[in-house]
Amino acid sequence: MSAPDIPTTLGSMLLGGFFASLLTGVVDLHTMRYYQTYKSDPAGVKALVASVTALDVMHTALIWAANWEYLIGNWGRTDKVDYVPWTISLTVIITAMVTFLVHCFFAHRIFLLGKRNWYMATPVVLLALLRLVSAAVSTYELLHYKSFALFVENADWIFTMGLSVSSAVDVVITGLLFWLFRYNRPESGHLTHVLDKLTLYAFETGGLTCLAVVVSLICWLTMPDNLVFLGLHFAIGKLYAISLLVTLTTREAIRRGRSTTSGERGGGGGGVLFLETRGNKDSPSSPYFSESRTPNKTEVQIAVEHSVKYDLEGRSSLDSDLLAAKK
Repeated sequence: MSAPDIPTTLGSMLLGGFFASLLTGVVDLHTMRYYQTYKSDPAGVKALVASVTALDVMHTALIWAANWEYLIGNWGRTDKVDYVPWTISLTVIITAMVTFLVHCFFAHRIFLLGKRNWYMATPVVLLALLRLVSAAVSTYELLHYKSFALFVENADWIFTMGLSVSSAVDVVITGLLFWLFRYNRPESGHLTHVLDKLTLYAFETGGLTCLAVVVSLICWLTMPDNLVFLGLHFAIGKLYAISLLVTLTTREAIRRGRSTTSGERGGGGGGVLFLETRGNKDSPSSPYFSESRTPNKTEVQIAVEHSVKYDLEGRSSLDSDLLAAKK
C-alpha cells in the first residue's frame, strides 16, 4: 500500500461503517421485538440474544472509533492508511464471536430436529470452532504487525481460511436444515405449510450470510491492496445476528399462519366443526345444515384434532415452535 487509493481504502471503511450502523439498527429493532413478544422463552435463549446484540453494538462502536482515527486523528496522513489500529483488529474477533454463537444456535436446532443426533450437530460445532480460532489468530497477527501490507504478506492464509470455513458452515447448516425439514414434512396437512415456510427461511438466512462471506472473500483474494474486503467484512457479523433474530421472531407469524390454515381446512389440527339445525340457515353454501324450521336448536361441536408427535426433548418451548406443532 505504498500509494494508497483513498476511495477504495478509507472510502470503503467509511461506507462500510454507514452500512454497518444501518444493520445495527435492524438488529436492535428485532431484539426489542423479541423481548416484547417472547417473554416465556428459556433464559438461555434470552441470554444468547442479549450477548449477540451487545457484541454487535460493541462492533459498531469499534468501527466508528477506527474511522475517527483514520479520518480525523490522521487527517491528511496517507502513510497511515496502511496502519491497523487495535479497534480494527478487534472487529475481526467480535465478528467471529457473533458468527460462532449463531452457528452454535443452529447446530443445537439441527441436534433437536435430528432427534438428538450428535453426528449431524458435532461437525457444525467443530467447523464453527475452527472459524473462531482462525479469527483469533488473525486478530493476534493484526495486533502484532499493525500493517495491512505485512499481514497480507505473512498471515493472509489464516484470514482466508476463516472466511472459507464460515461459508462452508453456512452451506452445511442450510443443507441439513433443508433435509430435516423435508424429512419431517408430512404428505398433507397444515404442518406441510409450516415446514415449507421454515425451509424457505433456512434458505434465505443461510444464503444471505454465505453470500456476504463469499463476496468479502473474493474481494480479499482479488484486491488485497485495498480495504473493500474490510468494508464488506463489517457487515458479516451483523447479518448473522439478523439471521438469528429473524429465526426467533418469525415464530409467532408462523404460528398464526398455522392457526389460520388449520381453521380453513376441515381436517386441520385443532379445527372445530359445527353442525347445527337452524331454521334460517338452509342455503347450500351455508356452513350450517338445516333439518327443520323449529326454534329449537341442536348444536353439535366436534373437535377434530390432527396431532403430529416429534421427539424433541430439551427446549420444547422454543423448538416446538420450530415445527409449529406443539402449541
